[in-house]
Amino acid sequence: MRKEQLCVYLYKNCRGKKKSVSARTIRADLHMSENELRKHVNRLRRECIPIGSSSNGYYFAETAAEVYDTIKNLRRIRDGIDAAITGLECSMISFRGGDGV
Repeated sequence: MRKEQLCVYLYKNCRGKKKSVSARTIRADLHMSENELRKHVNRLRRECIPIGSSSNGYYFAETAAEVYDTIKNLRRIRDGIDAAITGLECSMISFRGGDGV
């Protein structure tokens, strides 16, 4: 139910990147935590709902270009996480036996 409420909110109030709304504002308006907001955005995207995001906040994408900008941002985040994982895997060599034990 909360996920659908978020979708309607974005569709009615935040259509297009120029009308992005900050996570803080959305959380206050919908009375949800940061984790809950992120979870619902992720679930909507997995259901093929075009929820965009930028440094200004979230929005309901109106164009393919807006969706693609969000995809590029998500790929940058994924690349950073992959680099952190690689660094942690490399750090395991310093532990006895090299297997983290």
